[in-house]
Amino acid sequence: MAEALRVGIAGLGTVGASVARVLRDKAAELTRQCGRDIVVSAVSARDPKRDRGVDLNAAKWFDDPVKMAQAAEIDVFVELIGGDEGPAFAAVKTALEAGRHVVTANKALLAKHGVALAEIAEKKGVLLNYEAAVAGGIPVIKTMREAMAGNSVTRVFGILNGTCNYILTRMEAEGISFDACLKDAQRLGYAEADPTFDIEGHDTAHKLSILTSLAFGTKIAANDIYMEGISNITQADIRAAGDLGYRIKLLGVAQRTDSGIEQRVHPTMVPTASVIAQVHGVINAVAIETDILGELLLSGPGAGGNATASAVIGDIADIAKSRPGFQHGPVFGRPARELKPYKKAQMRSHAGGYFIRLTVHDRIGVFAAIAKRMADNDISLESIVQHAISGEAAAQKTVILVTHETTEAAVRKAVDGITKDGHLTDKPQVIRIERAG
Repeated sequence: MAEALRVGIAGLGTVGASVARVLRDKAAELTRQCGRDIVVSAVSARDPKRDRGVDLNAAKWFDDPVKMAQAAEIDVFVELIGGDEGPAFAAVKTALEAGRHVVTANKALLAKHGVALAEIAEKKGVLLNYEAAVAGGIPVIKTMREAMAGNSVTRVFGILNGTCNYILTRMEAEGISFDACLKDAQRLGYAEADPTFDIEGHDTAHKLSILTSLAFGTKIAANDIYMEGISNITQADIRAAGDLGYRIKLLGVAQRTDSGIEQRVHPTMVPTASVIAQVHGVINAVAIETDILGELLLSGPGAGGNATASAVIGDIADIAKSRPGFQHGPVFGRPARELKPYKKAQMRSHAGGYFIRLTVHDRIGVFAAIAKRMADNDISLESIVQHAISGEAAAQKTVILVTHETTEAAVRKAVDGITKDGHLTDKPQVIRIERAG
């Protein structure tokens, strides 16, 4: 049997402790699968005295993860610290330069430094594995990097943030407000005390940027993603979507267009009959459209200690199965030096259907003015629904418009015109309608 694979874990929070525990509890099974033992030989965290529910006395303790990254005691450096700079970046870079394999769950780090780190890994002939960085326990990275040889990807999209999906699911199922759902998500541990990173789309954008690189062979461009969060989604939107046969999801979408690669994160209406509309709660899902395979949908737990730990351990096991002298595949499916510069598509030329919700004064001429603005911008309407508002807002109406395929630019221009006409009593809501499998 080959020598044991020695693992150093930096970061012993929920995920790090779970990884150490599974490596201990499943040691015999992993040895049979990998042909060698996997042992935790070193650890690093902020507090050496904290009880993490797993015996780590046999592992060497390092106060500094950077020192552990280059220590002779480890073959694999597992980074579970978090953050796109600081000790996480310094330690991962040091480990790769020292010829250590690296496993990370850090999407922010990869979104910012992934290409540079990939170049180091490929130069040193070591692995940089990151399955846990995107969609938790779903093996989407392995699928795109290894299992789709010969396929040309045309579009990749999905539900990549469990917090947002949980909130939208509960808003629809229970008829409660965004704020109430968010508070419950925080209480249950699905959302952070400061939920901005999740609910405004940043987390989804980081994950999408990594998938875009894998799908289209471009350098990671997380800063070039059009982004809208879900904080402005109301019960009026949820109910209207249901009445029209749609469900609202926060999607990350990347697709190839004539003008470049389009990346966008925003609330989206998907047909209730579509598969992705059935993904509820904290579950994630990723759809990949290709020329040979057609559409592939992967779904499963997207967050949490067990799901993330499962992906991390899968990456460690892949390293354990490799042997010295084996030529490892490129980190992003193509050699890092051959990744093409990202060419941003003309976002506002994107075509598709749109849901538009307008709260307007209930007076003569408003509806005709709205119809004229739509016609002036060559927007064909699939349906128009008016709802009277009772109570103190009885002098107002809600107008729901669903367009046929049109352009982003046309919709925005029409809505801007309606706003300038002075007919609105509240901010307009515009949500894309996405073709979804």
